[in-house]
Amino acid sequence: MRYAIIGFGNIGQALARAFARNGIEVSVATTRHPESFAADATAIGPTIIPKTLAEAVKADIIFLAVRFESHPDVAQALSTWKGKTIIDVTNAYGVPPEALGGQPSSRVVAQAFAGSRLVKGFNHLIAATLAQDPAVQGGRRVVFLASDDGAAAVEISVLAENLGFAPIKLGGLSEGGLLVQARGNSWGQLIFKDLVKFDG
Repeated sequence: MRYAIIGFGNIGQALARAFARNGIEVSVATTRHPESFAADATAIGPTIIPKTLAEAVKADIIFLAVRFESHPDVAQALSTWKGKTIIDVTNAYGVPPEALGGQPSSRVVAQAFAGSRLVKGFNHLIAATLAQDPAVQGGRRVVFLASDDGAAAVEISVLAENLGFAPIKLGGLSEGGLLVQARGNSWGQLIFKDLVKFDG
């Protein structure tokens, strides 16, 4: 299984740290040339591999960690996303609900990435918290996942556990997805909730 993170700002780097902590190789890319962020990738760890966008989208599982407004630009990198699982880490804060056609923001993203299996996740924590070791006082930091594709949700749940997190599946995008998305100038009820799960 090949992994990629598209977007290498604070959130993209926080995700990269999770991969580095667990020795899992992941490609990282932006719309810029890899040389422009190679030093930052190297500083995080040897399993963080800077690539061009065209190379990174060859991965099987792709974290979309760009500004919501930039997702159509990334979507143009492939004519079809069939066979890919996209993890939508974007937040459409400040985007008017009418601009989304009354849909959850993740469904708008899913339409742009035609053919993909989309999971909303890893977006409810601020970058500084997401970057920390998810092992907290004997528990694991929670990440929420929502998807209309049950098999994709299970797949990303396993990945989240491999990265040290405690995944909680919230159901479909129209139900659970709304709890972890920004709508206009408001936040879903679970955004910024830094929760820890204790397995007992």
